[in-house]
Amino acid sequence: MTAVVWNPACRTHYGGAGHPERPQRIEAVLDALRSPDLAALVAWTEAVPAARAALERVHPAAYLDSLEAIATQGGGALDADTFLGPSSWESVLASAGVALAAVERGIAAGTAFAATRPPGHHALATQAMGFCFLNNVVIAARHAQALGCARVLIVDWDVHHGNGTQALVETDPTIRFVSMHQYPWYPGSGAADERGVGNVFNVPRPGGLPRATYVRDLLAAVDEALNGWTPDALLVSAGFDSLAGDPLGEFTLEPEDIATWTAALRERMRGRPVIGVLEGGYRLDLLAAGVRAHVRALA
Repeated sequence: MTAVVWNPACRTHYGGAGHPERPQRIEAVLDALRSPDLAALVAWTEAVPAARAALERVHPAAYLDSLEAIATQGGGALDADTFLGPSSWESVLASAGVALAAVERGIAAGTAFAATRPPGHHALATQAMGFCFLNNVVIAARHAQALGCARVLIVDWDVHHGNGTQALVETDPTIRFVSMHQYPWYPGSGAADERGVGNVFNVPRPGGLPRATYVRDLLAAVDEALNGWTPDALLVSAGFDSLAGDPLGEFTLEPEDIATWTAALRERMRGRPVIGVLEGGYRLDLLAAGVRAHVRALA
């Protein structure tokens, strides 16, 4: 079995009419994972909202205070794509709390999936962007380290580059970051020569390539990151906008490719924790199918 971690408050964030990062995303994910054929594979855990101390490992207190104040005052646009509504702060804390609890469950049981919303991999230390407010996967990585996992590998297969994740870890050799993403594409970062302190492994690729090329190239970058370096835990920034037909990407992947990646990562970790953290995915049927494939392979 694999642990699926969630919190009902992840539904309450609302980015505005027509926004692709909408509450129906988390409903589609949860409905897919509640399917009877997965009942024997999934152990459900309801997370509590993130504690301030865990968030402050990544984001300064003043930034957290500013987000809470904006929500309390009725909300507002933080950039052209990212709106914090009056109920959004509750979702932001819930989303980070889900990522934290997934780390705990993954360390205990071997695998876990965090049904997080809103997503996080574009969030910088003091700046929200790209639908993201807090960087859930880096918050999770720091929590894993606090629990004894000294080295953490983050693998990001969202179709957009995790610029926030890279910025937050690129000077820290205890965390390695592998990202395959459409390039050039939003947010414009993620060139192959962005290497941090030798801990960043970007795989920029154009849209429209054969599926097998993406599958091969991501795993090759993971193998490069693992060369002479053994992580104690692996976190996946699991974005399903990399699937063929997503309105915000041009990759050609199918759900079975997600399963292939997940199984390959588990094999490389040899029993050490593997934890998925939901990022993007904006066509509901594809999102549901991708999450099912990922969780099945985790289990």
